[in-house]
Amino acid sequence: VNPGFGGQSFVPAMLDKITRVRALIGGRPIDIEVDGGISAETIAGAAAAGANLFVSGSSLAKSDDLAKGIDELRSLAADAVAQAG
Repeated sequence: VNPGFGGQSFVPAMLDKITRVRALIGGRPIDIEVDGGISAETIAGAAAAGANLFVSGSSLAKSDDLAKGIDELRSLAADAVAQAG
């Protein structure tokens, strides 16, 4: 997202950047964090591209059950990594 305020949409063009950064990192233990636009609809793509830390503000704030929302995001990310792997 563009910095400044919450609730913005994920920028799909970032998936290519995440993929390129992951390739540059190689096997070194370096985290890639995505902060902005992370939701149930976007986390799998970001995880498959190589991100491994996620900040989800607005998406989780709208959830009726915070713990369930977090578990869902973690599961979607883990499934995407397993399928990409």
